[in-house]
Amino acid sequence: MARVYISAVMPVTLEQAWSVLRDFNGLPDYHPFFARSYIEDGKPADQIGCVRHFHDHDGNAIREELLSLSDRDHLCCYRILEAPALPVRHYISEMRLKPVTTTNECFGEWWAEFEVDDVHYEDVMQRVSDTFRLAFEGVTERLS
Repeated sequence: MARVYISAVMPVTLEQAWSVLRDFNGLPDYHPFFARSYIEDGKPADQIGCVRHFHDHDGNAIREELLSLSDRDHLCCYRILEAPALPVRHYISEMRLKPVTTTNECFGEWWAEFEVDDVHYEDVMQRVSDTFRLAFEGVTERLS
């Protein structure tokens, strides 16, 4: 099982970061990889079990299911249902935010575990790492 873990301290408050990251349909608003997104069947973006269907700028589609979302714990967990351009299996990911109380900043951590064939390992590890890193950077930029 492969594992990617990225963490960052963002120069924004926990509440500010969470207001952006809790939106399961909001990736294109702050992430440079993604062009458009919608929640299937018109469900709310914070409803457990909803499926986001999004596309990158090359037109590749990804479908992910929201497994948990906690405003109390500031965490979101989801799994990939389909990602033809990302050769992974059994992909589960979680993003969590915590306050940095001494500076009023926000600590974010994002991880994923999945299976990937050796031939794709390095590429997939880099792409997933970049996705998480750029998400935190995008939130910071959007809120600046």
